[in-house]
Amino acid sequence: MELENVIMELLVHAGTARSHALSALQQARHGDFAAAEQAMDESKTAVSAAHRMQTALIGLDEGSGKLPVTLIAVHAQDHLMNAMVIQDLATDIIALYRRLPETGVSHV
Repeated sequence: MELENVIMELLVHAGTARSHALSALQQARHGDFAAAEQAMDESKTAVSAAHRMQTALIGLDEGSGKLPVTLIAVHAQDHLMNAMVIQDLATDIIALYRRLPETGVSHV
């Protein structure tokens, strides 16, 4: 596959992971923890796909600068890192939402 296509696919998977993690937070805020768990599972699946692509790119580069460092490659790496950080934070925030008392209203 052409390098630019691989990078774009990595970007798409990372963006999907981020979106699912943020969706999980919204679901948890409204008390729908089953939907939050499903969204987090989808986020983790997308991060795994992106991470496999990142690992393949690192392998191709062999740490010797064989692959060009383009703005889109840096952008894709940034998206992946952000998706992973958001996942970590979402996991903790969802756990906190679970500890809130049931009041029948969403917690804002």
